[in-house]
Parts: sequence; structure tokens; C-alpha cells
Amino acid sequence: MSNVLWMTLPYVAFTSFLLGHVWRYKADQFGWTTRSSQIYESKLLRLGSPLFHFGILGVLAGHVVGLLIPQSWTAAVGVSEHVYHLMSVGMGSLAGIAVVAGLAILLYRRVTVPEVRTATTLNDKLMYLLLVGALATGMLNTLTNVFSTYNYRETVSPWFRSLFTLHPAPHLMAETPWTFQAHVLIVVALLGFWPYTRLVHMFSAPIGYLVRPYVVYRSRDPQRAGKNRYAKAWVTPQAPPPRSRWV
Repeated sequence: MSNVLWMTLPYVAFTSFLLGHVWRYKADQFGWTTRSSQIYESKLLRLGSPLFHFGILGVLAGHVVGLLIPQSWTAAVGVSEHVYHLMSVGMGSLAGIAVVAGLAILLYRRVTVPEVRTATTLNDKLMYLLLVGALATGMLNTLTNVFSTYNYRETVSPWFRSLFTLHPAPHLMAETPWTFQAHVLIVVALLGFWPYTRLVHMFSAPIGYLVRPYVVYRSRDPQRAGKNRYAKAWVTPQAPPPRSRWV
């Protein structure tokens, strides 16, 4: 069971993550979108969306440092385990609070606004369930580390890096507290489900907007001609008045 949970399932999720994005891009490019519901409600969205997105960037940055950078590297540059622990708990708590607050606002909006609730699919509900589970267990680990001396960089981090070296060490995860195990399993499930949700928009960047030509809007109303440098009147040419035969 340890091998299934901490070796087989992660590789299945990584495979689904990679191949799923390739399939989604080839088969559903028009569906590669956030399916924005801003047209239905914008006040709560303007508050919750920045909180969630900027907070999640901080959470991801913390995970990159904590999982991918070995403890020996930070020690080599003079960062002791105590200092790293304080930085991890402090910055992780701030980022986590922002993410939780943003997601709470977005979920409240999705439940209370009838039009947004109608546009929510079963796929979205499962995605939000996994997000809530991942954030809840992640915040639980961060807050319990305030009063704990457990060093996840001696178990979770080496296990995670071992997956990419193709020498997995599932026994390391088998020794971790259940809260870390639950967090990892939920995140693994979220990664495997990721390509089939609206989360694919994370890998989209409007780079083409930097080099595309300007979009010029021209008015068809002749009275608006000359109001700005882009406005041009589309006026149907009129025939000149008839000449008088006495001229």
C-alpha cells in the first residue's frame, strides 16, 4: 500500500497532468479558458480573484523552495533551520490567509449569485472540493508547525525529489504525520484532474497582445467624425443638386 500511495499514484497523476494538457490543447482549444462569469457579477469577483491569485503565487513559491531546494543548500548560504522555519511559517501563513480569504469570497459568490451558480458544472464542483481540501490541509500543516519542530524537509522534500530522479523513496512518506499525507494525496489528485478543468488557463499567457496591431474602431455615425484620430465617418456619397436649366 505504501508503494501504491507514494510511488504509483504520483506517477499516474504526473502522466495525466502532462498528457492531459496535450490532449486538451489539441482537442479543445476553444474550451481552454477560465469560463469567466464576470458578466454575471463583478464586485465580489474584483475582491476575491486578486486575493486568491496573488496568494496562490506565494503558496507555490513557498512549495518550490521547500520541496525542490535541499536543506543543505539553504544551510550552505547561512540560513539555519530555525530561521527557515520562522520564514516558512510567517510567509506561508500570510499567503495561505490570502488564498483562503479569496477562495471563500469566490465560493460565496458562486453559491449566492443565481446566474453564477447555474453556470457551475459538476466538474467545477469537484475542482473546488479538491482545492478546499488542499488548502485546508496545507494551512493545518502550516499552523501546527508553529508549535511543532517537525522538519518536513527531511521526509516530504526528499521523497518528492526522488520521484524526478526515478529512484522513488516511498518509505519517507510513510513516516510523515497524517496531515502531511492527506495534503499530498489531495494535491496529487488535483494534479491528475487539473487538465480537465478550467485551471488550464494557468498555462496561458496573452503574449500575442504585445505584437498584434491596434484594433481601430470607426464610427458609422457621420456626426461623430473628427472627434478623435481614429474616428472616420462612413458617409454615403450624395449626388450633387440638379442644375437649373436657366443657368
